Amino acid sequence: MTTANSVPVSITLTTTNNAQGWQQDKMLQISEDNIAIYLPQDAAYRLRKIQMAARKIEKLDIIHAALQGDAWDEASQWAFALGFSCVNKLENISFCGEPALIERLSNKLAVYAWSRDLTNQTPAELYPLKLAQLASDYIKNLAPKHVSTRLIQGEALKEQQWMGIYNVGKGSINEPCLLELDFNPTGDDNAQVTACLVGKGITFDSGGYSIKSNAGMFDMKCDMGGAAVVAGALALAMKQGLNQRVKLYLCCAENMISRDAYKLGDIITYKNGVTCEIANTDAEGRLVLADGLMAASETGAPMIIDAATLTGAAVSATGGDYTALFALDNDVAAKAQTSAKATGEAIWQLPLEPWHQDKCPSVFADTANSRTIKGGGAGGASNAAGFLSRFVDNGGAGWLHFDLAGAYNGAESGLWAAGATGLGIATIADLISNH
Repeated sequence: MTTANSVPVSITLTTTNNAQGWQQDKMLQISEDNIAIYLPQDAAYRLRKIQMAARKIEKLDIIHAALQGDAWDEASQWAFALGFSCVNKLENISFCGEPALIERLSNKLAVYAWSRDLTNQTPAELYPLKLAQLASDYIKNLAPKHVSTRLIQGEALKEQQWMGIYNVGKGSINEPCLLELDFNPTGDDNAQVTACLVGKGITFDSGGYSIKSNAGMFDMKCDMGGAAVVAGALALAMKQGLNQRVKLYLCCAENMISRDAYKLGDIITYKNGVTCEIANTDAEGRLVLADGLMAASETGAPMIIDAATLTGAAVSATGGDYTALFALDNDVAAKAQTSAKATGEAIWQLPLEPWHQDKCPSVFADTANSRTIKGGGAGGASNAAGFLSRFVDNGGAGWLHFDLAGAYNGAESGLWAAGATGLGIATIADLISNH
């Protein structure tokens, strides 16, 4: 069997147990230059098992997998792709089936590979302005005539009252920025913006003066995963034929310690008049997202989606196997559930009510950005969502908050290689295309 070079290895999927001897009844059955994934017709959690099998196959040092045979449908091929792809092998899969299916899966894999690679980059490579530039370039290249951008950076953020991004990023030598990208395929400058996407783009999170531990800081290059996911979602929707106007906002900063860094006890006054006392400089994601949500609300878009690697509480609640979903609008939450089911991505709705806005009280301001106890205290993910809800219009109608608990894995598992996963891209792409 070819395992040490780039010659594709044939991978088939079968419900028939053809192996003899020690391989009999095993999920992976190897014969010459072919690997068969054997799953009985009635196998429970079939797609999960295919993803796990793909992870095992990748660990055999196979460089390129070629899926073959009639048993592969779209969902099973995508499950294999998620399990097999990893750092340096993000696109090393050949799909099978009708040409349209192969093209659809290849386009999807290319977008996920771009988003995952972006998230995996080092903090030295990927600083705030570079993140904005790479996202702009990638999406512009898909539709040069229909994409325009505006970038607000450094002191201009303060001048234009984008105070969350400005304060979080002012301690770094690398300037913070707010990217606004407008995809407008209609040709009409006055066309309605049908949806806005807002992404947390913290390219490195030291925790600021509420400094993280070494272990807690090690993977914080991934803290711009929300920006990578929403940019990837727009790119995927465009590849799939999106014909409506959508705006993308990336809130980009480094959260660093210096003589200029924001401090505990500081009070930020936002553009909408909300005042916020800093109780934890490591609760910075919600501070930058607030600016993006206000900018998105100004468009009057009926749907606003934000995505962020926001809270450890969401990881604790979901085990990292689900994206945590928050909404005050049950109808739009139901649409998110429908899109997640259609795309095979796992999401779980956690509690959010208007009174969650009051869960981080301050004597000196309208709210604090967290509480001064570990992890922000009980219900930390819901409390963070409650904070964000202060910055969307119309009582949260049409707004969805994705806390990306499964966006990045510091170590490999039975399902995933180490690094970014891209989870959330397909769900959000489906939402902005079909809402």
